Amino acid sequence: MGAADSPRFELTGDPPAVDTLVVGFTEYGLAGLTAVDYLTDRLPMEEVGYLAGAGPPSITPFEAGQPRHHTRVCVDDESSLGVVVGERLVPPTEAAAFADAVDGLWRALEPASLTVLSGVPVAHGPEDHVPFYIATEDYRERYLADTDVRPMGTGFLDGVAAELVARGISDDDRPVGVFTTPAHPQAPDAAAAIRLVDAVSTAHDLAVDTGPLESFAADVEAQYRALAERVEAAREERQPDDRMYM
Repeated sequence: MGAADSPRFELTGDPPAVDTLVVGFTEYGLAGLTAVDYLTDRLPMEEVGYLAGAGPPSITPFEAGQPRHHTRVCVDDESSLGVVVGERLVPPTEAAAFADAVDGLWRALEPASLTVLSGVPVAHGPEDHVPFYIATEDYRERYLADTDVRPMGTGFLDGVAAELVARGISDDDRPVGVFTTPAHPQAPDAAAAIRLVDAVSTAHDLAVDTGPLESFAADVEAQYRALAERVEAAREERQPDDRMYM
C-alpha cells in the first residue's frame, strides 16, 4: 500500500485543538462503538473529518437513505472533546496503519490524552459488570487517581487498541488509556456501552446523561430475553414426547 493509499484522517477546515480524544471501533458487542456514537448524539458535536484511504472491507453506512463516512471525527468545543466513531471493522493486519492515521489526527487536534473504549469477550459474573482500565502510567496519574475504576487483571490487548497503547508506553507526551468492560455477543451491548460512557465521563469530567441509553439498554435486553424465550419454547415443542417410549 503506497503512502497515498494509506489510511489517513482528512479534516474539513481547521478544527480546534481538544483536551480529550476518545476512539471507539466496531468489535465484539459493539460496546465501544455504541459509547462513542452516544457521545456524539448527546453532546453538541460537529463532524470535522473522516478516514480516507482505508483498505477492505469497504463499507458505506447509510440511514434513511443518507450515506455517511464509515469512520468520522467529531469535535465539541464546549467540552474540548474529540471523538472518533469507527463503524468499519479494522482487520488485525491493518491495525498499525490505522494507528498511524490516529497519530496524524493526534498531531492535528493536539489533545492532552487518548482514550479507547472497548468491550471484551471474557467469562464473567454479575459482579464484573463494571468498567476496568488498562492505561499508561501518566494516564493513570492524571485521570484515574481520584476514580474508583478498577485495573483489568492479567491479559493482553490486540489490534488497534494494542497499537495505540504500545505507542503511549514510551511517549511521555501521550497518556493513553483503555476503558473496557465485559460485553455480550448480542449487538449492540448497550449496558456495556453505559459503563464505558460512565468511565470516560468520570475520568475526564464530562457531563453526559446516560438516561436515554439506559432506556435503550433495557429495551434491547427485553428484546433478546423475549427472543430467547421464544427459541426455547420452539425447541421444547420439537422435543419428542417421552411417553411414547414408556
